[in-house]
Amino acid sequence: MTAADASPPTALFEPVGADGWMATELARGPWDPRHCHGGPVSALLARAVEHVEMDSEAGQDATDWQVARLSVELTRPVPIGVPLTLVTHVERPGRKVSLVAVVLSDGDTEVARARALRIRTVDVDLPADTVQPASDPPGLPGDGRTIASSWGTESGIAFHTHACDHRFVEGSWDEPGPVAAWIRITKPVVGGEEPSGVQRAVAAADFGNGVSRGLDAERFLFINPDLTVHLIRQPVGEWIGMRTASYYGVDDRSTGAGMAESALYDAHGRLGRSVQSLFVEPRQDNG
Repeated sequence: MTAADASPPTALFEPVGADGWMATELARGPWDPRHCHGGPVSALLARAVEHVEMDSEAGQDATDWQVARLSVELTRPVPIGVPLTLVTHVERPGRKVSLVAVVLSDGDTEVARARALRIRTVDVDLPADTVQPASDPPGLPGDGRTIASSWGTESGIAFHTHACDHRFVEGSWDEPGPVAAWIRITKPVVGGEEPSGVQRAVAAADFGNGVSRGLDAERFLFINPDLTVHLIRQPVGEWIGMRTASYYGVDDRSTGAGMAESALYDAHGRLGRSVQSLFVEPRQDNG
């Protein structure tokens, strides 16, 4: 079968063997057509955390867990169309709090890893006098505008253009600065499965850097080698909202590093927060 005869991908990742995965074109990022966007990779690692099994010596885990923090490190570019191996284990068992580690490898080379802190899920009745900050959500998905991206579209199929819906309430793809937006992934992370709320949240959170960029993408690279997401509960629904902004160096100077920070929401209100470290440098072809 030739490439022209191949069926188009329907999921971000396809299974390979017993414990392997292969990223499809739908997982492609805007920086290099050979490599994945961080969102699909983060979602795959989140799925691994949700499906982890306890070590045999620890016995059956009957705890109902929720992911409270997921820290993803994109240690190497994650290739598209290459078999990848995923290894997951419970790093710290517990009844109330536990840690799960995940490593994604291309052969003998680690390309991404995640560490998740899980908290047991129980019903807690909060008193009426509980004080919490105002939620301040970015409206609703229906309040946003659908704006086509002109950035990173040269390679055809890509995650941000073919596997997501974006609704901008404030700002846009091509308008530099902070934004308020709603994001919905439209393709499954793995075929035959509806993405979980956590998978949707981390996939959307990785857009914080790109949608709130304050630098010209034609002249600068501003790549996030990590993503940390804190969640206060299980996300609900398909849409994840965000108020996000990017920061670089000090004032109008740059140290070559930066940060993108996002407040996360769903249809029920405030959901959590995400932060990305940024590697910043001028593009070589622009001096």
